[in-house]
Amino acid sequence: MTLLVAEIGINHNGDMTIAKKLIAMAASMGCDYVKFQKRNIDLVYTKDELDQPRKSPWGDTNREQKMGLELSWDQYADLWQYCQYVGIKMFWSVWDEATIETTATGFPWRPELIKVPSALITDKKILNAVRATGIPAVISTGMSDAYQVERAIDFLLPAWVLACTSTYPCPVGDVNLGEVVWLKQVCKSYPGMGIGFSNHSPGLVFIPAAIALGAAMVEFHITLDRSMYGSDQAASIEPEGVHRLVKWTRSLEEGMGHQEKRIQASELPVREKLRFNLPREELDL
Repeated sequence: MTLLVAEIGINHNGDMTIAKKLIAMAASMGCDYVKFQKRNIDLVYTKDELDQPRKSPWGDTNREQKMGLELSWDQYADLWQYCQYVGIKMFWSVWDEATIETTATGFPWRPELIKVPSALITDKKILNAVRATGIPAVISTGMSDAYQVERAIDFLLPAWVLACTSTYPCPVGDVNLGEVVWLKQVCKSYPGMGIGFSNHSPGLVFIPAAIALGAAMVEFHITLDRSMYGSDQAASIEPEGVHRLVKWTRSLEEGMGHQEKRIQASELPVREKLRFNLPREELDL
């Protein structure tokens, strides 16, 4: 079955109630994972960047906005337990080496997967640190060319590679679902490596299309309401859309069938009715 990853990311806006509502929604709809983003603000951004003016619900600087969106490790532990309660798994994107170390050794539970965000798949230090954890890695390919993607795959040997365009929301002409087909060819040399698709379109059509092309994991941002504050909200899918998406995905999996032509059992009575016994010249089969 296709693994469905509902990315909450920072769409919780630093609010645990919103975070838990999103987790509960993803679990109730039948998603397999929720994914967050975790970073150490002072390691990911420079002081000059953090001191830049920026109006937000938390203040007037970039730092205040970033800190307002960031959940603590204690909050992550709470969310982890909540995921266990509602029956869904959890992992997160890691943006710095300290976060990677805590994920591997300091957090109470090791996640099944660890995500390298698109922005960092060319960062050797980050890839080395992720590789050292021994946790199966997921990478997305946004913002990188073919050579950079192939280098990252060869260096990290991730468990999953997700085709991705990093615009939020992504214009239709830039979705480039053909990358899923290209990744299937690239990853033939790496037995067991999974191919998937990371969606940044607020629409639903590209996700089942990616699955039909061979994506075995799909990642998509979710939100309670696209009008909420946040840079990722416009690229996210609201609850009704998630419901339809999961339903379509499971129907598509059932309908994909076999990669050969067979007479289906449901066709047999139709064949008996329509290939009636009149004199005719049959093909020599």
